Amino acid sequence: MGLLSKKDAKLITDPLADNNPITIQVLGICSALAVTAELKPSIVMAISVMFVLAMGSTVISLIRNIIPSKIRIIVQLVIAAALVIIVDQILKAFAYELSKQLSVFVGLIITNCIIMGRFEAFALANGPWKSFLDGIGNSAGYGIILIIVGFFRELLGSGSLLGYKVLGDAIEKTGVYAYGYENNGFMLLAPMALITIGIIIWVQRSRNTSLIEHN
Repeated sequence: MGLLSKKDAKLITDPLADNNPITIQVLGICSALAVTAELKPSIVMAISVMFVLAMGSTVISLIRNIIPSKIRIIVQLVIAAALVIIVDQILKAFAYELSKQLSVFVGLIITNCIIMGRFEAFALANGPWKSFLDGIGNSAGYGIILIIVGFFRELLGSGSLLGYKVLGDAIEKTGVYAYGYENNGFMLLAPMALITIGIIIWVQRSRNTSLIEHN
């Protein structure tokens, strides 16, 4: 018998595509617009949300039977805030420049719709192991979209990836710059992030519709 049952595995795999938090549930859009101008902040934000959601869901699940229903939202916010503080302090200690770049957006993880939604909808009704897997799956689905958007925005907007020039040198060698080509600065603006996410949502939902019709 494998480490994960079929049902447990679906908790991880479903949010990656068929039930993605951003493309299907349309949650967490704000941070996807705010931090994806470059690939590195996108990756760090994805990892940060994964830590907060996976650990937070586990803690919520462990104490779910002793949380008074009237203050459950407050308890969830306190747990999320404590985990976000840990993330923020780690970033300041080991990646200070990146922590400044992410700025307030790390703190806003506390109110991320995905975080609070999974706490409320899943962790309060399931055991720690399933809640942990659900947190990993949903945060991974969220992170994949951030990384895809960050990849294309930095590549086409700055001609680089992770701060290293990629597109510029290749285009310069072909002589395209001689014809007036410049990196598309519009890709670095928030409207282009929204358009990019919109294209991903369109592709994802078209794929899902095609699979349903085929079946």
